Amino acid sequence: MEWMAPAIVLSGRPHGETGVVVTLLTEAHGRHAGLAKGGASRAQAALWQPGNLIEARWVGRLADQLGAVSGEMVHAAAARAMDDPLALSILLAACAVAEGALPEREAHPACFHGLVRVIAALARGPEDALPLLVQWEAGLLAELGYGLDLTSCAATGATEGLVWVSPRSGRAVSEAAGAPYAGRLLALPAFLRDDTKPSYVQEWLAGLRLTGFFLSRDAFGLQHRPLPHARVMLQDRLTTTTDSTTTESSENA
Repeated sequence: MEWMAPAIVLSGRPHGETGVVVTLLTEAHGRHAGLAKGGASRAQAALWQPGNLIEARWVGRLADQLGAVSGEMVHAAAARAMDDPLALSILLAACAVAEGALPEREAHPACFHGLVRVIAALARGPEDALPLLVQWEAGLLAELGYGLDLTSCAATGATEGLVWVSPRSGRAVSEAAGAPYAGRLLALPAFLRDDTKPSYVQEWLAGLRLTGFFLSRDAFGLQHRPLPHARVMLQDRLTTTTDSTTTESSENA
């Protein structure tokens, strides 16, 4: 058995003296693991960093075996993100969510291409990648059967003024209908309903809190696993950034 395909490196863990068990995400083969012989060597270590886009080759005697994997670098996203802590945090969070939430060896092309878009956007800066990450997480939830319904108000059916999401149903709620229950609802950032809308740091954080809630409850909670540490750290980092920005604005007012 053998296949070759573009792939995203999701993770790598040491195996033996020099080997690395690598988890990849591909369009046709989904989340797929393989043993990279010599993957921990100086020559190969940089290749198997999370977020890198590679051309992968997997070979196994039987389809259900771990198999051996090799690859060639296409885009060294991990190295490019090293100088920007927020960019690196986005990259690690996205890879951790994909590895933990997606079923093994089950194709989810939309998730693969969406993650490629997030990685490509990091080259332009975290401000371009963060809204795409939130949209990708919402799409991943939908792929797994936990999609949010952001088209109309759960209470009134209205399609305008949607600013909340019910944590119980995952459906949008209008500002008027949700006002009495605002403390129990999740904020719905405008860019998640319409990707042409401009966005800013407070909206990115609201988006991460929204998708993070449903990822934690459904995609990971039903596996009896917590939200990946890298994803939690990204949200915490953005919370700190937002709090600092708010404090500076108050002091300058």
